[in-house]
Amino acid sequence: MFVRRLPWLCLFAVFHIGSAYDPDEVTSLPGMTFRPHYKQWSGYLQTRPGRFLHYWFVTSQRNPAGDPLVLWLNGGPGCSSLDGFLSENGPFQVKDDGATLGENAFSWNKVANVLYLESPAGVGYSYADDRNYTTNDDQVADDNYRALLSFFAKFPNFTQNDFFIFGESYGGIYVPTLSLRVVTGTAKINFKGFAVGNGLSSFTLNDQSLVYFGYYHGLFGEELWRALNENCCNKGICNFYNSSSESCRTLVNVAFSIVYNSGLNVYALYLDCEGNRAYHKGYEMTMKHLFKHHRKQAHTYKFPVAAASSVSLSKVPPCINSTAQRTWLNRGDVRKALHIPAVLPPAFPVDASWFVCSDDVGAHYSTRYASMKDVYLKLLSVGLRALVYNGDTDMACNFLGDQWFVEDLGLEVWALLQYRSWLYEQQVGGFYQQFGNLTFLTVKGAGHMVPQWAPGPAFHMFQSFLNNDSY
Repeated sequence: MFVRRLPWLCLFAVFHIGSAYDPDEVTSLPGMTFRPHYKQWSGYLQTRPGRFLHYWFVTSQRNPAGDPLVLWLNGGPGCSSLDGFLSENGPFQVKDDGATLGENAFSWNKVANVLYLESPAGVGYSYADDRNYTTNDDQVADDNYRALLSFFAKFPNFTQNDFFIFGESYGGIYVPTLSLRVVTGTAKINFKGFAVGNGLSSFTLNDQSLVYFGYYHGLFGEELWRALNENCCNKGICNFYNSSSESCRTLVNVAFSIVYNSGLNVYALYLDCEGNRAYHKGYEMTMKHLFKHHRKQAHTYKFPVAAASSVSLSKVPPCINSTAQRTWLNRGDVRKALHIPAVLPPAFPVDASWFVCSDDVGAHYSTRYASMKDVYLKLLSVGLRALVYNGDTDMACNFLGDQWFVEDLGLEVWALLQYRSWLYEQQVGGFYQQFGNLTFLTVKGAGHMVPQWAPGPAFHMFQSFLNNDSY
């Protein structure tokens, strides 16, 4: 339930903030036919010499001076957080015409100031002068931390606000590693907690659980399931992740191909797959992180290819349509309004178009962590609150793997908060369980992008976590 705005307080707070960094203020946007109840800025935050991350910051529609500050990060690695802004939880969304903006009734800036960061350099409109986009988990965490310091230098009024970090997908790595950098850094940041949605928190558990997810959602059939158990399991214990058995690896590869290559929407099992399933190299590199112990470049098992669509969605992950966002962000008048140079500095070609994910970053990214377990334990030990939430129809980062990850942390389960349902508008919104200061929560029927496909329940979850209220 939204809290009624206090108009004089909001006007005073917004007016006070308005002088913080005027050169980056966004005063109007093409296609916006409504009057926004917030202020916004877009520009660049420097991380290291010659490296600049594009940010977009929107103030709370309620009480900017008192409401929390939230950083949002999409994953990939190599995908833009503006996808989260424009199609998930931002104050407006781009309509299908690629020209008109519509208000988002469940925008997260109804109750929080939200900072969207295109990270790392090379993603979206972020760039490096030397165009060297080779990076890794630790370097990204350090650059994101430096970007935060640059943000607070521009907007010092927000240093006292409660601060939270939210992320999605490969944000399962981005969020905890950045959180640890904030905790161990010298800057005075009022850091309260972090949240990860459909996150890649453990490569082992994500891969292991997906085989169970696929079977119990009717994707494999009894013959394949029986063969998987015969070749990958011993005395009831199965190893679908890094088995030494060649026959097991072959069968797991078959299961993987059914999930990712047969035409299903890997991000939302029960939604149709849009477009012709073309995808960019960055997505291909991301998929190589999964089942990497089993996958081969070629195998003999063949699957039917989904019928081609008349809609071309190249340069995006398969089945996901980001055409409207890409069209709008690449308009010259939009770039000007967002303070994006018509021609970006020398590292970029003349046509520095925005894409939802970056081929260069995806192809030159190195993972440093197979699991976030140790990082979580360090963060929770200093009293931070944490939320691990999952749309329960996602197959890229499935809920079961994240549930196992949370259970494997060895935290005390609150006796009064065993696994139970939570309600949204008198219907079951999902399930949750409390583990000390960490909550594991599912969102019923949602896929990988929870705020996009379950906006109302996602907003309820978001507000409850920020306020430390019951779900």
